[in-house]
Order: sequence, then C-alpha cells, then structure tokens
Amino acid sequence: MAFGFGRKAKTEQPDAPDGLLADDAPADGDAEAVDQRANGPLDESEISSRDGYVDLGALLITPSEGLQLRLEVEEATQRVVAVTLDLNGSSLQLQAFAAPKTEELWEEIRTQIGQSVGAQGGQVEDIEGPFGTELVAKLPAGLPDGSQGFRVARFIGVDGPRWFLRGVLGGPAALERDAAEPLEELFRKVVVVRGDSPMPPRDLLQLRLPKDATTTPPPGAPNLQEPERGPEITQIG
Repeated sequence: MAFGFGRKAKTEQPDAPDGLLADDAPADGDAEAVDQRANGPLDESEISSRDGYVDLGALLITPSEGLQLRLEVEEATQRVVAVTLDLNGSSLQLQAFAAPKTEELWEEIRTQIGQSVGAQGGQVEDIEGPFGTELVAKLPAGLPDGSQGFRVARFIGVDGPRWFLRGVLGGPAALERDAAEPLEELFRKVVVVRGDSPMPPRDLLQLRLPKDATTTPPPGAPNLQEPERGPEITQIG
C-alpha cells in the first residue's frame, strides 16, 4: 500500500478549561450520546474486531474502491493531525478530539468556525443534514481567470463518548447531496479509538501511519497518495 503525506497543515486548538480533563465528568450522558449517533460514526466499543479497517491509530477507516487517503502533517510539530479521504472528485477531512463524557462540543465549535469564517470575509449557514446540524462555509477566493469566487466547505460534527469527530467536505460534496453520499457513508463507518488516558477536552487524538504502509493493497483497499485537490471554488455573480 502506498502512503502519502499532504501539505503541512496548521491546526487551531482552543484552550481547554483549567483543571478539567475529559475523564473527570460522570458517565450519565453516554446513552444519550449513542442515540445521537444513530447514523454513525462508531466508538471502538461498538465493534468486535479491527480486522478489515485501515488502522490510523485514533481512527479506523473502512476501505472503499477508488478511495485515496492523505495524512496531513502539522508543520511546527511534524505530527499527523488529520486524514483526508478523496473519492470521486470530492474530499472529506477527518479530525478526532478528546471530549468530556457529558458535555457536547459541536454547538460551541460551530460558533467558533462561523466567527473565524466571518473574520476572513466569508459567510456561513446552518443546515440540517444526516448527522444533525451542519455548517456550510463560503470563503472569498480568486479564480484562475482573475475574477472573484469563493471556496465552499461543509462542516459535520458528531459528539461521541469522550470524543468529538469533525468532518469537512470539499469539492462537489460540499454542495451536492448526490456527490456527498459516498463520503457520508464512509463517515458513518468511521470508528473512533479514544483510548483510556485522561486528556484535556479538544486535544487531538493521535493519528499515525498504518503498520502495513509498505505492503501491496488488497483489491478494494484505499490507495494513500497525495492528490492536489482543495475545496471547490464557485463563481460569484
């Protein structure tokens, strides 16, 4: 299996509340979190085996024909901070974070994303999708012909037991439901491996290169390469 690293990424991580670790809260909210994940993704406790998955440490990915994976590296630390799934001309970036047992992070994170996009001159819109409330962001961007357009990204967030998973859809999948369906299905099948160690809320869960990175992929397994593809640029006016 061939593996590739994407362009070095810069990540923004909000500070955790002083003295609060993700394991400090009681487990009363676990059942409610499971109900909210009726459409996936899954917790490690909900699968019987890791066999058949691409093991990236904190995330287990289901193979799919034509799927390409990119591991994004943070420039300052050289650590893997995200994995991007490329399929049929669209992309899905995944990041998993530690979270308290009873506190949901997605509503607050959506607000922060909206503020960040607004500060860059962009616009955001809350929409209802298969995973609950989502966020569509449009950021100003120049087109190759010199005219002004915007980049579109669709943010998905799911609160799980002691973790939070964020997905960012780019390309046609950011705007077109038909194009998004294959990546949404892969998002449903993602398994988050939280681990037992106490962690501050919003700390990234550790990703890593799979152990079989040098082996030949079986039929249907994802090819980990480095396609140069970003969020879709749409013409304005």
